[in-house]
Amino acid sequence: MIRVGIDVTAAVTQGGGIGRYTRELVRAVTAPSKRPDGFTYQLFSARQPTSLPVPDPIPAGDNIHYHQTRLDARWLYRLWYRFRIPLPVQWYTGKLDLFHSPDFVLPPVSGGIPTLLTVHDLSFVHYPETFTPALRSFLNKSVPWSVDRATHILADSQATKDDLSGVWGVPAGKITVLYSGVDNRFRPVTRQAHLDAVRRRYAIDDAPYILSLSTIQPRKNYQMLIRAFKPIAANWPHNLIIGGGKGWLYEETLAEVEKQGLTGRVRFLGFVDDADLPALYTSATLFVFPSLYEGFGLPVLEGMACGVPVLVSDASSLPEVAGEAAVSLSPHDEEAWTEQMHRLLLDAGRRSQMVAAGFRQARSFTWKRAAQELRQLYRDLLAGEPSRPGEGRVE
Repeated sequence: MIRVGIDVTAAVTQGGGIGRYTRELVRAVTAPSKRPDGFTYQLFSARQPTSLPVPDPIPAGDNIHYHQTRLDARWLYRLWYRFRIPLPVQWYTGKLDLFHSPDFVLPPVSGGIPTLLTVHDLSFVHYPETFTPALRSFLNKSVPWSVDRATHILADSQATKDDLSGVWGVPAGKITVLYSGVDNRFRPVTRQAHLDAVRRRYAIDDAPYILSLSTIQPRKNYQMLIRAFKPIAANWPHNLIIGGGKGWLYEETLAEVEKQGLTGRVRFLGFVDDADLPALYTSATLFVFPSLYEGFGLPVLEGMACGVPVLVSDASSLPEVAGEAAVSLSPHDEEAWTEQMHRLLLDAGRRSQMVAAGFRQARSFTWKRAAQELRQLYRDLLAGEPSRPGEGRVE
C-alpha cells in the first residue's frame, strides 16, 4: 500500500475558503473506487477546535486514518514556520511515501519523500494592504520557503501558476494546475418549503435579493459593491445579502453600510452552513463577486450550478472560472457594477440566457476529475516523473 499524508488542518479549523476546498478535495480523492488504486491516506491536523466549522469535516473509510496533534494550529505553526523546528510530520502520521499540504505551507518532512504543496494565490504579494501586518509577514516568509522545499506545486488556476513563475521565478515544469470542482449538491432547489426554511434560518425577509458570498476582508471588495448597490436600492426592492464569516480588517466594510445610508438594505449573514448554500443561491436574483484577486473563486461556479446569473470581477483567475457565462467587470469600476446590475434586473430574458450558460460552465468543473488528476500526479511523483505541467484545460 502507498501511504499518502495530507494536512487537513484547514478542513477542521476553517468554515469557508481553503477549509471547504480541503474538505471537498480530500473527500473526492479518498472516495472508494471500483478499481483499487493502492493508496491509503494518513490525514493529519493540528488539534481540532471545540467548535468545528462543519459537522464531520474528516471523511471516514477503510483507506483513511486520521491523526491530530495535541497542539492547536497557532502553536504548531509557530514551531514549524516561525522557529523552523525540524520536527517531521511523520512524528504524528507514521511512515509516509508522499506528503501533500493543501494550504500554502509545507511542514518538515523526513526521509526524502516527495512533497506536494498547494499554493492558492499570491494575493498577499499583489494586495499587501488587504492583510494584517502579522499575517502578511507570516505568508511572505513561510510560503516562499515552502515553495522552495516542495518537490512539486499545485496551483488553483493558470493565473496562479503564471504568478508563481513571474513573481518568484518558480519553473513552469514544477507547477501543475488543478482546478476545483462543484459538488453535486449545488443545483437549483425546487422545494419551496426548503427555500423558505433557509430564509427563516438567516432572518431573510420576503424581499428579493442580490447575493454575494465570501469571507469579509478587504480583498473581497465589498465596500465598492455596497457603494455600487446604493443606486439599486433607491430604484429596486432588492436587498444586498452578503454571506461569509468575518476575516480580518472587516470593520470598514461593515461601516460602509451606515455611511451609505443602507442600514436594513444590506445584510451580513455571517458564516453560512454548507447545507444551506444551494437554497441561498437559488433564491437570489443575481450573484455578484467583485473580488480584487482570487486564486480560483469557487462561489462563482456554485452560483452558476444553482441557476443564478453571475456578475464577476475580471481580475486574476476569475475569467478562467467564469468563461463567457458571466458578466465580467473591472473590480474598480463602481459605475459599471451599478449599470450592469440594473440592466440585468430589467432583462429577464438575458438572465435566463446567463443561467443556461452558467449550467454548462459549471458542469466543466468536477471534483471527480480533480481527484483523478491528483491521484495521477501522486503516482508520477512517486515514480520520480512529475506530470506535464497542467494547462488547466476546460473541456
